[in-house]
Parts: sequence; C-alpha cells; structure tokens
Amino acid sequence: MKKIEEVILFQIEQASKASKHYSQREFDRLGISITVEQWILLKIISESIDLTQKDLAFKSSRDPASITRTLDLLQKKEFVSREKVPNNRRSYYICLTKKGESFIKKHMEVVTAQREKSVEGLNQKELELLSDMLKRVRLNME
Repeated sequence: MKKIEEVILFQIEQASKASKHYSQREFDRLGISITVEQWILLKIISESIDLTQKDLAFKSSRDPASITRTLDLLQKKEFVSREKVPNNRRSYYICLTKKGESFIKKHMEVVTAQREKSVEGLNQKELELLSDMLKRVRLNME
C-alpha cells in the first residue's frame, strides 16, 4: 500500500494548496487587497460574455453559496456588477466594471510572474504533457 505522500491525487492537492498560499502571500506582500479566490473569479468574469452566477460557479468549480458571498465582496469593492437577464427575474449576468478591468490590468504582471514561477524548470513539452495528464485525471473522475 502506498503512503499518502505517494498518491498522485494527494500530490495534486498539495501542489494546488502550495500555489494558492504562495500567491496569497505575494498579494499580501504587494498590498493587493484581494484573495486568490476573488482573483480567479474576476479573471473568469473578464474572459466571459453573458456569464450568470450559475455559469461562474460551474467554471470555477465552486459552490453557489460561496460564489454569492465572494460576488457580494467584489461588488462592494466595485469590481463587478450584477445585471438582470432579460425575461428571467431570478438570474443576473455578472459583469466586470471599469474599476475591475483596471484592477486586472494593473496586477496581471504579478499574476503572470507567479504562474511562471510555478512551472520554473519545466520545458514546453513537459508543460504540455503535464496539462494533458491533468486533463485525463479530471476526466477520469467525472
């Protein structure tokens, strides 16, 4: 029987946690007043059109209740707005505000540097192989 540290899914989880912790420490060190989770949602919103809260929950793999709380915080910071979906009283489009767009542009360089650090020492072929393998693991679990 394998030790837990040898289990691939455990290693994936550990790598993900280490990445989030590193990114959050960097955000805090640089005075970027946002969490990694908030950044992820902002980035998804910035890359989407006609995105509902349900779509955002699916794309981010987060539960709807936590999405609601995070969107409330992002709306309070004036980074996002909610706009009614025509002919649907219970659904809203989640949109990035000008302030949100500016925030992403201002800090994208920092995030890009964090992403590059996470794959330091891996060449393009290794990155493609890793990406393919992680997709396969995810599909196996669906």
